[in-house]
Amino acid sequence: MSDLLLLSEAQMRRIEGYFPLSHGVPRVDDQRILSGILFVIRNGLRWRDAPAGYGPHKTIYNRFIRWSRLGVFNRIFAELARDGDGVLMIDATHLKAHRTAASLLKKGLYPDVSDAAGAG
Repeated sequence: MSDLLLLSEAQMRRIEGYFPLSHGVPRVDDQRILSGILFVIRNGLRWRDAPAGYGPHKTIYNRFIRWSRLGVFNRIFAELARDGDGVLMIDATHLKAHRTAASLLKKGLYPDVSDAAGAG
């Protein structure tokens, strides 16, 4: 697991207040699962292609879906954008979209950029 890219403790402390509280059974390590989500999205992979070191692919997928529907990522992105200088640059050569990516907006799984821009 040492070759996996994990979020640092400082990065996790900065965003941990945005995670929903665990009800009943404690959640699997948030740092590892969130790093797995970022790895899959950054590399344009299918969930099942995530390295096993990040945890079960079903857990990574379920956490992404659940937190997306709860708006966890929207709040994290809005907070991180608020600390910046208001400029966000994305190099499109690094974006990979799966053929089903167009349906993410309809399902409410895509960050609402318009709300985040108005919050600042």
